[in-house]
Amino acid sequence: MTNDLPPPDHLEIGHDAAQRRIAYRHRPATDTGRPGLFWLGGFKSDMDGSKAIALDAYAKDNGLSFTRFDYSGHGLSGGDFLEGTISRWLEEAEAIIKATSTAGDRRILVGSSMGGWLALLLANKLKQDADVTVHGLVLIAPAVDMTADLMWDQMPDDIKARMMKDGRIEKPSDYSDEPYILTRDLIEDGRQHLFGSGIIEMGCPIHILQGGLDTDVPPSHALKLASQLPLDDVVLSMIPGGDHRLSRVEDLQQLARSINTLLG
Repeated sequence: MTNDLPPPDHLEIGHDAAQRRIAYRHRPATDTGRPGLFWLGGFKSDMDGSKAIALDAYAKDNGLSFTRFDYSGHGLSGGDFLEGTISRWLEEAEAIIKATSTAGDRRILVGSSMGGWLALLLANKLKQDADVTVHGLVLIAPAVDMTADLMWDQMPDDIKARMMKDGRIEKPSDYSDEPYILTRDLIEDGRQHLFGSGIIEMGCPIHILQGGLDTDVPPSHALKLASQLPLDDVVLSMIPGGDHRLSRVEDLQQLARSINTLLG
């Protein structure tokens, strides 16, 4: 999908051995009075996937700003995927949203799978930022606490032992001939970002889109998250026949409807 796109912009993040060159695309607003969109993709995905492309077209048609980027070790960004952690990718998300925002900007964070977890974490960090306000959240099959609930806790004891010994394991992928490589650093770093089972308060409206046939992030995971958000205005849409990707035409239409609602 990238052949007909212009080269992305880049932002250098980190210092010394941790420095990496992050690729991003930013569409400025033509209607500056409305919130912009900020995309956070999933684990092993990139910013030129079908949902991000659809959101870019939506932003263009509605005069909204739209920012998307590749985490380090993903897509067009530099860095080693095997060095990736939630802390590292969250740092990149925060740096990109600040680099593409001006004082008083409002953003709707749209996060898919792991990006849903990162969107919640980023929204928490931005509560302390006077320049960027999170206007709302759209979470697509949000893999909140995935390094614990969906990875570590699902591993048999022998696989856990191998990860602790070798520092990594390989896991077959439903989306690629190449296996996922999960690292001990990813799992251990993720523990400092877990929401657990406590109350979560974002202070903005939240739409959760969940495929009823999702086997990667099961519907029960979205239901648990919704139950943890009693202080916010939350809409949970369970999409019959939807899988983890939620990239069908009808899924993208539902995504647009959710953003329309948040825009008012």
